[in-house]
Amino acid sequence: MSEHRLKERHEIPEHLTWDLTDNFADTGEWEQAFKSAEEYIEEAKTFQGRLGNSGEELLRFLRWEDESESLISRIYNYAHLLRDQDARHTEHLEMEQRARSLIRQYTVATSWANPEIIALDPELVKGWLEKVDGLGHYQHALDKIMRFQPHTLSPSEESLLAAAGEALGGGRDAFSALNDADLTFPNVHDEEGNEVELTRGRYALLLESQNREVREEAYRAIFGTYRKYSNTFAATLGSAVKTHVFNAEARNYESAREAATFRNAIPETVHQTLIETVGNRTDLLHRYVELRKKVLGIDDLKPFDLYTPLVKDVDLHYSYEEAQELIIKALKPLGEEYEQILRQCFDERWIDVMENRGKRSGAYSSGTYGTNPHILLNWNGTLDAVFTLAHELGHSLHSYLTWDNQSYVYGSYGIFLAEIASTTNEILLTGYLLENNEDPNVQAYVINHYLDGFKGTVFRQTQFAEFEHEIHQMAHRREPLTAGGMSELYGKINAKYYGDGLEADEDINHEWMRIPHFYMNYYVYQYSTGFSAATAFAKAIEEEGQPAVDRYLAFLKSGSSAYPIDILKDAGLDMTTSEPIDAALDSFERYLDAFEKTL
Repeated sequence: MSEHRLKERHEIPEHLTWDLTDNFADTGEWEQAFKSAEEYIEEAKTFQGRLGNSGEELLRFLRWEDESESLISRIYNYAHLLRDQDARHTEHLEMEQRARSLIRQYTVATSWANPEIIALDPELVKGWLEKVDGLGHYQHALDKIMRFQPHTLSPSEESLLAAAGEALGGGRDAFSALNDADLTFPNVHDEEGNEVELTRGRYALLLESQNREVREEAYRAIFGTYRKYSNTFAATLGSAVKTHVFNAEARNYESAREAATFRNAIPETVHQTLIETVGNRTDLLHRYVELRKKVLGIDDLKPFDLYTPLVKDVDLHYSYEEAQELIIKALKPLGEEYEQILRQCFDERWIDVMENRGKRSGAYSSGTYGTNPHILLNWNGTLDAVFTLAHELGHSLHSYLTWDNQSYVYGSYGIFLAEIASTTNEILLTGYLLENNEDPNVQAYVINHYLDGFKGTVFRQTQFAEFEHEIHQMAHRREPLTAGGMSELYGKINAKYYGDGLEADEDINHEWMRIPHFYMNYYVYQYSTGFSAATAFAKAIEEEGQPAVDRYLAFLKSGSSAYPIDILKDAGLDMTTSEPIDAALDSFERYLDAFEKTL
């Protein structure tokens, strides 16, 4: 908070910005690739109607598809990374929009392919897989396509849905433009009384302030701004949810949830089991809220009091360089191969570190096959920032190891697996900090951070999942999705999770307006299931050593070479039961017991 003015992009030191030349050398090379992609789109029609002619013809198309998709993915990846580093840059914004349009054109041009493959005689395909050299490599990929037979429409209908994709994505696009580029917040005061410009990155830091007036001013400023646009945000989210429902119903799914979980071959019951299992143990969160209320000495605990550390007089702030070394030490149990890639990530500028004006808020790991992973941060030096870096590095190394060990067709991984690697890193970092700090205040501080992280990852994301499911159900019932209705629903669910210890507050009812993941169609629940799986992996690595590390690295290298549930079963985890979720909640309870004793 020492510098009150948010820097422009050109003021950020180069070594703290990402190097995107592994995608394209410059925008000129990107334009050349764009033209090549347009040629691929034109070429797509030459395959139509021919996939059933022979196994050789099918193989030729699948290899062409790998080449064309890889190029188009790289085109979009480069454009969206440029856009996210400064959403006000007109050229980059136009590039990103053109790349999205290119993807939609490609989707339309190849929309006939999956229906044509699905229409093939399974016995004929089985014979080709055995006889045609090279086609066997695509067996799992073909299985994934052919399982969609009940949800695939005629070629003309598929083409129509693909062509409508750009229009149907308007809600999410509008939210991104409003939230990331157009929305500005008023000035507030930091702990020293300085007037500073409120940004999303600074908001997270201000909520950790020990000064309650600072916390409340930032909280009211954020939500006061969002509430001015409540009807607009209701329109953008309502549009996105209705799009999810329309696409599900058009493809003969019972619900948007079934469509989302089916796509990743996850039993729909996994989502429901999570909500029920966590919902049955909200007493743990109620207990933590009451403890926070007692420690802070606040009778009227409010949402802006949920993030300030309960352990005072512990200064855990880190430079970016200190955070790098800390993470490398904490993740040493994962072996030399993992450490070498970590160092490569830091040395080769895979990370965009500092916040600047116009930059996308939050943090993520992105990339595509044939490039390095890239991480977007908005660094503020807190312990939470260190954990965020460790989290995103988990994503990036998962991607790197997948790309390094799989061909393009299996060079991604299901969303259900995505949060496991990131959360495993966080849990290992927590263990390292506790083992290597003898100061009981520091230990208590780290446990406090773990409890808050668990609250945010398991309880909060399950709360989000419940809200998301309810608004999708409302859309299925053709009920209106208004700002007032969604705020009332969100308030009720929030009260259920946090209990009577958290005083009712009108502003928190509107929190749904600022959550981008609600536009991603049943994404958030996987943070909670991922945390549960990560808890199991971290425990096994701690107790078993190398055998568990080998299983874990094999999981990271698997990509999409099998279905997500099966990949985890091969690694020793059965996520179709409530057991991993309950085990994670047990871990929270043990840390909560230890924290209470320490205090």
